[in-house]
Amino acid sequence: MIENNKQTVVALVENKPGVLNRVASLFRRRNFNVDSLTVGRTHKPYISRMTIVVDAARVDGRRIAANLFKLVNVIDVKLVSEEPYVSRDLALIKVRTDDADSRNAVTLICERYPARIVDIGTKVAIIEITAQEDIVEALINELEPIGIVEMVRTGVVAMGRGVRILDVDADYEPSIVSSQENGNYQAYSV
Repeated sequence: MIENNKQTVVALVENKPGVLNRVASLFRRRNFNVDSLTVGRTHKPYISRMTIVVDAARVDGRRIAANLFKLVNVIDVKLVSEEPYVSRDLALIKVRTDDADSRNAVTLICERYPARIVDIGTKVAIIEITAQEDIVEALINELEPIGIVEMVRTGVVAMGRGVRILDVDADYEPSIVSSQENGNYQAYSV
């Protein structure tokens, strides 16, 4: 789980253009600071899942969840950090390995974490880690003295443990939207 000073909100949204913009605008208007925002498709092609991590010291996660639920195209919202949940963050970290000592140090560090070397050359190596956010941070801190050249992280994804806590009702129908093709409006389901 993520540190106690962070809260994780998960939202199911319609997979349509403009939904992420509406969510981002909500955060901007309300002056909410986002620590991490991850969006991905679900097993249903017309639904995406957003995982939003916020600093609990600055804003209550329940307030964010309530505001999100009011938005058009939002199907369901849960504050997953109030229940047992699993979270993961993926990072690719490029570090200097221009001598045998640094290559050995990187290998030893990776053995202590759920990390692996996915590419190694004469000057740099790329490390991959998928773990809880605090474990990823700890690996980054250990690699910094060796020399981090470049890094990218996906952001946190989270899922409640046990029975599914977010779902779409069986009778849920995606809304009909219009698109303009060659000057003609055509309706289609998403």
